[in-house]
Amino acid sequence: MNTDLVTLSGVSKHYGAQRAIDGLDLQLREGECVALAGHNGAGKSTLIKLILGLIRPTQGRVALFGHDAHSPAAARLRNRIGYLPETVALHPSMTGEETLAFYARLKRQPLSGNAALLERVGISGAARRRVGGYSKGMRQRLALAQALLGQPRVLLFDEPTTGLDPASRLMFYDIVHELRAAGATILLSTHALSELAGHADRIVVMKAGRKIADGAMSALRRSTGLPIRIRLTLAHADAPPAGAWRRIEAGRYELACLEHDKIAAIRSIGALSSDIHDLDIQVPSLDDIYAHLLEREDV
Repeated sequence: MNTDLVTLSGVSKHYGAQRAIDGLDLQLREGECVALAGHNGAGKSTLIKLILGLIRPTQGRVALFGHDAHSPAAARLRNRIGYLPETVALHPSMTGEETLAFYARLKRQPLSGNAALLERVGISGAARRRVGGYSKGMRQRLALAQALLGQPRVLLFDEPTTGLDPASRLMFYDIVHELRAAGATILLSTHALSELAGHADRIVVMKAGRKIADGAMSALRRSTGLPIRIRLTLAHADAPPAGAWRRIEAGRYELACLEHDKIAAIRSIGALSSDIHDLDIQVPSLDDIYAHLLEREDV
């Protein structure tokens, strides 16, 4: 059974009359990647600050590795947390090598592994160049390297793929999979929801400080009741399929059905198999699911 490395129980954080976090219960388990989704002001950054111990909850309890987040025991274990903020202030006159050494000393980590980390994030060739000459993507890679110092067991990533090109995004998610396989816990806050398919075990959706959904993408898809759309193109436009197929244009038809009806719908067109020119199945994307969940909360 997986161990909960981070636990929030009945956590609220108020700033005057504003409730940045409102009665949040959340567990982050060992070896799990959890995506955190929500509009600006949903409470994502506040949640990360609570886990980091930068702020205290107004109500409830935050626990790290089984200890209260503000206890001496948790303070001693805080070097097991890696954090990549959305915007990292890196000194432009320092080289990449010097920057990573600076963070390693702050975290009381040996410098011997720094070269391998720079290689891992793909900037070893620029290690002795000044950060002021780095592109945005290179700075983001360097910031990722500092988050990985000390092989942390919990990693908090805030918009980690901002400024990364497609190849760099693939590199980042390869690292996420490696970390997860090694038992690390990852919380990944992002607006780039379309990137998350296949990378996140769970998706947590927040709105106005509250958690409105928490589950695997397949479970969230079922909970929304959003239909799967099957689109069919026939070689002969004069032979429409039987049933509730909607004609889109000559020879093209669409059927909307729930996931558990998908196989039956496909079987229903078996008699037309010799006339089928193309078949396309469109499942609701994470963006579709996210938009539906937010709209449902507004009703």
